[in-house]
Amino acid sequence: MSTEQIIAETRTEFGKGAARRIRRENKIPAVVYGHGSEATHITLPGHETMMALRHHGTSAVLELVIDGKPQLALTKQVQVDSLRRLIEHVDFVAVKAGEKVTADVAVTIVGDTAPDTLPTLEAATISVEAEATHLPEGIEVNVDGLQAGTTITAAEVTLPAGVTLVTDAEHIVVHVGGAPTAAQVEAELEAAEAEVGIVHEESDAEIEAAAEAADADTEATEAE
Repeated sequence: MSTEQIIAETRTEFGKGAARRIRRENKIPAVVYGHGSEATHITLPGHETMMALRHHGTSAVLELVIDGKPQLALTKQVQVDSLRRLIEHVDFVAVKAGEKVTADVAVTIVGDTAPDTLPTLEAATISVEAEATHLPEGIEVNVDGLQAGTTITAAEVTLPAGVTLVTDAEHIVVHVGGAPTAAQVEAELEAAEAEVGIVHEESDAEIEAAAEAADADTEATEAE
């Protein structure tokens, strides 16, 4: 795992007003918590930080250059505006090269399961321990050819060398089930639309077909 360098600025203004001013300048307020030392309040460049976290994940280890001094920092919490999808605040923990840390790492599915099956990711992340500069950016779970009813637990996930599982070994990460039929998908869609009050207007063809069917029923009744 490569370590990306971000130039940070220390800050002395706090509170919501100060945070809003920082964000208006396209910057991000952040805090670095140390090992028993006081927290360092910093400001990060918005675009560079966003790209680094997008590339390395929300448990990224970044090299923050604070007042000219480099400091490795593990990302612990990222607050994102739910509407604008912009980063509002980041919490870091100071780490050292060679130090082992625990972090949640994103899981992705690769490969194709057997025909008429559908894999479901039951755990979006798993917790692992590794040296700070060797945390994996993500974990891939291969589902090639797996049949319906198959489950993959955390213990069965292949981890990179030097990475240790922290999540409960029996925790289910992936489940393979039968793929829904077209009728089931349509029924679920209709139920979801009905729940939120969506009503579709009948097309001219559907109205005409219904009228023809009604006429046919009337003629059949009269013939009896």
